Amino acid sequence: MRNTLTLIGLGFIILFAGVWYAFNHVFIPSDDTNENFTINTSNSMTSEPKITSSAFAEGASIPSKFTCDGDQVSPPLSISGVPEGAKSLVLIMDDPDVPKQLKPDGVFDHWVLFNIPPSTTEIPEGGSVGTPGGNGAGKNAYTGPCPPPQYEPSEHRYFFKLYALDTELPLKAGASKADVLKSLEGHVLAQAQLVGKYKRQ
Repeated sequence: MRNTLTLIGLGFIILFAGVWYAFNHVFIPSDDTNENFTINTSNSMTSEPKITSSAFAEGASIPSKFTCDGDQVSPPLSISGVPEGAKSLVLIMDDPDVPKQLKPDGVFDHWVLFNIPPSTTEIPEGGSVGTPGGNGAGKNAYTGPCPPPQYEPSEHRYFFKLYALDTELPLKAGASKADVLKSLEGHVLAQAQLVGKYKRQ
């Protein structure tokens, strides 16, 4: 009888621990670039950030002005809903549709910004905030969409991913996307994304 009561007690302890963890940690899957993070909400409000652009809607085509066929300037972005407790923001833009013949992992990094002040609400057209990281072209800047038309898919997707962190990252300008993603692990309070598409004519 005593063993039975002990087992029941252990079961309740395990169940309680599981419920506590579920309420304090939220897992949000990301896109198919496999950047999945456990989001700790214990130090923040439950508001969810949002990233939008006045230049294109979610899932719509990115105007050529912001691509290699135009002026190669970054599109205007608006940020809202950053949770309280955030100490910095990270913005990563990448293309997961690169032909494997050109790049084995199928991903090209177009733009990396980190240690963006959490009070930021706008990134103006052609502008920059925070500290620039290195992109796939070897530049600490924005490189616009430029999908090669001779390969499939001819239309690529472009993910603008925003991360709200509970810390600033101990990285210098030119840090790679991989370095940024490694450093932000365990510090993500919330995340959001905006997706655009582009096909060269």
